[in-house]
Amino acid sequence: MSIVEKPFRRLFAALFLLFIVLGMSMTIIGATLPRILEDFDWTYAEAGIVIAAGAVGFFSANFLAGNLIKHIGIRTTIISGIVVLFIGLMFFARTSSLVVNVLLNLAIGIGQGFLELVVNYATIRMERPGSGRAMNLVHGAFSIGAVTGPFVIGLLLNAALPWAFVYRGIAVIFILFAFTIPLLPLDLIKDGPDKINNKKKASLVRHPAYWLGFSSLLLYVGVELGISNWIAEYFVTVFSASPAQGSFMVSLFWVGLLFGRIGVPLFYKGERSDVLLIASSLLMTSAIIGLTIVGFLTGGVLLVRIASILVALAGLGCALVYPVVITFIGTAFPDNQGVAIGFSSMGGGIGAFIFPFIMSNVSSAYGIRIGFATYAFFSIISVISSLMLVKVVKSKKYETVS
Repeated sequence: MSIVEKPFRRLFAALFLLFIVLGMSMTIIGATLPRILEDFDWTYAEAGIVIAAGAVGFFSANFLAGNLIKHIGIRTTIISGIVVLFIGLMFFARTSSLVVNVLLNLAIGIGQGFLELVVNYATIRMERPGSGRAMNLVHGAFSIGAVTGPFVIGLLLNAALPWAFVYRGIAVIFILFAFTIPLLPLDLIKDGPDKINNKKKASLVRHPAYWLGFSSLLLYVGVELGISNWIAEYFVTVFSASPAQGSFMVSLFWVGLLFGRIGVPLFYKGERSDVLLIASSLLMTSAIIGLTIVGFLTGGVLLVRIASILVALAGLGCALVYPVVITFIGTAFPDNQGVAIGFSSMGGGIGAFIFPFIMSNVSSAYGIRIGFATYAFFSIISVISSLMLVKVVKSKKYETVS
């Protein structure tokens, strides 16, 4: 059985490519963080503010885009996101000014939030309800970009070239992609009439799945992007790795995600998304706990290799959490997917906003090892939230909003 029906294949391929570039744009700040701290003389707290600004833009745009799609259409929403993202990437890190970079990363986050919501919304409407294969695969594209961005940065650092080149290059790719948007068959994505009245819209907040999707992604994205953004600095500080080696650890983390997100939809033909979500969450948590413990040990090269393996396993564990949660939410609220998915995605953005502050403040006060221990703790809570979501959506007592 094909992942999407034939009429959707060209559109799905285009969104797949777009998500590759989006993945690159969302991980490069973590890979460049050691050099940003060094070149701009920022503290952990100041870096946390810049990262958090991107998260504010991201979760705000997620919720806004979820409501705008039915008013201005998918095409206009996606072009708006690309333009804002282009501006942010073209000018980010041209100066060491904290305020300027906060505003530019805010713009980057807004653009990313628009694109991420649109791709999720379009993908869930292209695939068979409840399947999740297309959603897993398109998020595999994100992982490809997430691996590529830090890898390119590592090459630039090794070649002693300006690391900011990657920001400009990605900006150019985005604006070139914008010119292809009018050619895409986005009209195939049927928005359909709004089938629910204001009373039933308000009833969304009374459904446990609505809030569990929000909390699951809040915790998961906070942990995932936290690991991605800080793993380079973690290896540089704890294991005395070079900045280039640290950036490659970011790629390794996303290689694990890539294998999970590409491999599962290609080779797993079943429909037990609940089992996949639980297994993925448990692997993620176990690997992050192991990575935290290793940071307190001493063992030279062997310890670094063990830590590297755990980084890849953490990525593999993270692979299916986000796309499967989105699939569950889309299934639970079939007639109001834009708002429901937007709200859950906003939870992820809020997690990405809150966690940098937690990490930077804890690391500044107690060291980066303790900072990573906080991620291990929240990953455990993430598993619990995911288990509750599965139970609610699978329950016969649960009724979708229709």
